[in-house]
Amino acid sequence: MTNNEIVMQGSPSMENGFLINTSEKSAKPTNYALKTAGFWIRFWAFLLDGFIISAVGGILFNPIFYLMDWSLSDTVWYAPISLITAILYYSYFVLMTKFFGQTLGKMVFGLRVISLKHDKLTWSDVLFRDWIGRIINNVFMPLYILVVILPENQGLHDYFADTTVVHEKVFIEKDVVPIASLNQEEMIGNQVQEEKPELAKLEEKNE
Repeated sequence: MTNNEIVMQGSPSMENGFLINTSEKSAKPTNYALKTAGFWIRFWAFLLDGFIISAVGGILFNPIFYLMDWSLSDTVWYAPISLITAILYYSYFVLMTKFFGQTLGKMVFGLRVISLKHDKLTWSDVLFRDWIGRIINNVFMPLYILVVILPENQGLHDYFADTTVVHEKVFIEKDVVPIASLNQEEMIGNQVQEEKPELAKLEEKNE
């Protein structure tokens, strides 16, 4: 966290879709962004989700397998228990994220998945994140460490879907560059570009 960022509990006022500090006493205009979730808290939420999926799978499917005398110990990917577990696993993440924006594990830890390009998560966002991206992550487990490296604490599956995971009620205060300053910089840049051809013409005349 940099010096101009603070963690704040609560919900600042919303204005035009951005969280803006409207205090007249502020030396600089500021806005508030939801704090992205780091690796460890996401790991604990993921671990809790794994326990939930295992428990639900055991309650729903183990009795059926015992009655049908099917093996529960097969580990090949095409075994019935492997296919059913995979369907339950990916369906859980896809459906919970699409309809609630969070899994049960994320609910416990106060985390939420948000899109960095849309107001709401779309089906394509969720499918890329929690199906395709998560399959790749599960095949190459060390890729989960990218949460520590990528901007906005994105995992590889977040990067594919342009999403990230944030704390629901923790905001970070960041300085906003005034629009007037940006316009002034653009005007200076345009003025410099306009002067370059004139300088080139003067140099040609002098030659």
